[in-house]
Amino acid sequence: MEAAPKPGSGARVKAQGKKQKPRRYWEGETDGANPLPSNPFTAPAPPRGTKRKGEDPSQPRGTKVLKRSKQNQKHLRSKQNQNQKHLRLKKDLRPNHKQELRPSRTLSGAQDPFPGPAPVSENAVNKFRRGSSKFVKKHPLKFAAEHKLKAAADEEEETSVRAARAELLLSEEPGFLEGEDGEDTATICQSDIVEAVDIASAAKHFDLNLYQFGPYRLNYSRTGRHLALGGRRGHVATFDWITKKLMCEINVMEAVRDIRFLHSETLFAVAQKRWLHVYDNQGIELHCVRRCDRITRLEFLPFHFLLATASETGFLTYLDVSVGKIVASLTARAGRLDVMTQNPHNAVIHLGHSNGTVSLWCPAMKEPLVKILCHRGGVRAIAVDSSGTYMATSGLDHQVKIFDLRGKYQPLTSRALPQGAGHLAFSQRGLLAGCMGDVVNIWKGQGQGSFPSLDQPYLTHRLPGHVHGLQFCPFEDVLGAGHSRGFTSILVPGAGEPNFDGLESNPYRSRKQRQEWEVKALMEKIPAELIDLDPRNLGEIDVISLEQKKKEQIERLGFDPEAKAPFQPKQKKKGRSSTANLVKRKTKVKDQEHREKVRQSLQQHQEQKLQEQQQKKKKKKLKTPQSPGSRPSALDRFKR
Repeated sequence: MEAAPKPGSGARVKAQGKKQKPRRYWEGETDGANPLPSNPFTAPAPPRGTKRKGEDPSQPRGTKVLKRSKQNQKHLRSKQNQNQKHLRLKKDLRPNHKQELRPSRTLSGAQDPFPGPAPVSENAVNKFRRGSSKFVKKHPLKFAAEHKLKAAADEEEETSVRAARAELLLSEEPGFLEGEDGEDTATICQSDIVEAVDIASAAKHFDLNLYQFGPYRLNYSRTGRHLALGGRRGHVATFDWITKKLMCEINVMEAVRDIRFLHSETLFAVAQKRWLHVYDNQGIELHCVRRCDRITRLEFLPFHFLLATASETGFLTYLDVSVGKIVASLTARAGRLDVMTQNPHNAVIHLGHSNGTVSLWCPAMKEPLVKILCHRGGVRAIAVDSSGTYMATSGLDHQVKIFDLRGKYQPLTSRALPQGAGHLAFSQRGLLAGCMGDVVNIWKGQGQGSFPSLDQPYLTHRLPGHVHGLQFCPFEDVLGAGHSRGFTSILVPGAGEPNFDGLESNPYRSRKQRQEWEVKALMEKIPAELIDLDPRNLGEIDVISLEQKKKEQIERLGFDPEAKAPFQPKQKKKGRSSTANLVKRKTKVKDQEHREKVRQSLQQHQEQKLQEQQQKKKKKKLKTPQSPGSRPSALDRFKR
């Protein structure tokens, strides 16, 4: 008979005739009697055995284990952890590591054929980059400031990569109107487009017959949901143009020259005959700004909360609507101002003048930033695309030109129209609309990011009256046109951006969401002094002004607070801090500083010598060589 095992010995009795447990399909291969399952959930439990106090399971049962002190044990544990970390790092840094090549295994046994994060193309990342990560030299910055700038650049790079990876989630795609073989899309009427699209899109094409109070100026809100109309004879109305729900309708009994929504659809400004008035969404007059008189055009800068006004007297005025103060009042010295638009990229105001020039303005400068000669006659209309790259202008010489605003300010293309364009407007996708009397032409570019081609119109539509206002609706394939007989909404396939940012401009936001957005927008308001031609310059540091401030600080205090303090040797014991030793240490430090200064001066002297030698070589090369027949003689020294 076999003896029964002693209790607590850790031995197990294998039952005779008992079948082995079948291996599941998700378990790994077993090597002999030592199974190593790949699935951690099906791994066998460790054997139940008694363990004496202080006994190491890796040692045999009969060996003695020396007792160590607590400090030695802590030291050994920390050393083991460091070795494990070092080995782990070495494994990860190996180029041909098996874990990188081996796909991960799941509970179902399936393997991931593409392990790791999905790769992102460089073009997709560049699309979401806001600027280049350029840093100034190290000498004007402290280490902490440079470290912060580098951390901000890394965060911006990571944000752009995440945005490029999340672009796959954008379900909507822009679409354009395509004709059949040899068919010109300009011959397609609005009735044909309405019959081809769905019911919701067909309802966006409508006409408002308002011949009694026209002609009309119009403005869409930033979300593209609300529309404001202002008639020349005093009729003012705002409504939700998608649901056709009227918000307010009043008659100011005075000529209305322009109308603009402010930061939200609850407030709008009206340029009346005498002064500037601000109303709410119920038609109640809130403010009357008498310092802004005889206004002709209005533009609102949403990120700066500035309302720019152009007047008949030639003044460009910036009104901060968040505090109700006038930030700047600039005189253009060019007569009446009735052509104005803004650059959405950098918030610079473009003004058109009667002498054919276009001037660019910002509130921090009393003179124009740039002046561009665009036409031989007066400028009639200006439009800038959403990226701030192209500017379209039309003049009395019947020319329509597109300029490049990336530093050269040169015309890229031009076209002569029979009557000339009285109004111009760019869409979010780069389409250009221009009106000639009662005819609206729309031009399309070759692709996203390219300027519109003026050779062949994309769409053409005739209105019942002469056009006095044009604007594309944000996030919709709709062009709004205000004319002498009312208002017309035109369907333009491919005009609007199909995907909107719900945190920035949400057409379906509730009242609570709008209030929270207003608070955040006010907290993130950009000061008017930061408006510049190139917004990327805001990330750089003005070294000249920093040096000037440092000089003024030294003159005011009488000393340099950032200067290096004189060396003070530390006190040492055992007679090593005697007067002689202190003097020796001080002289040693002084000698080292002197050697560094001498070394720097020698380097500068050598660089100057090299520059002088190079200049001499250049001068010798520029001198004309003498002819071989005329040799110098010894008597040439006596020539006068």
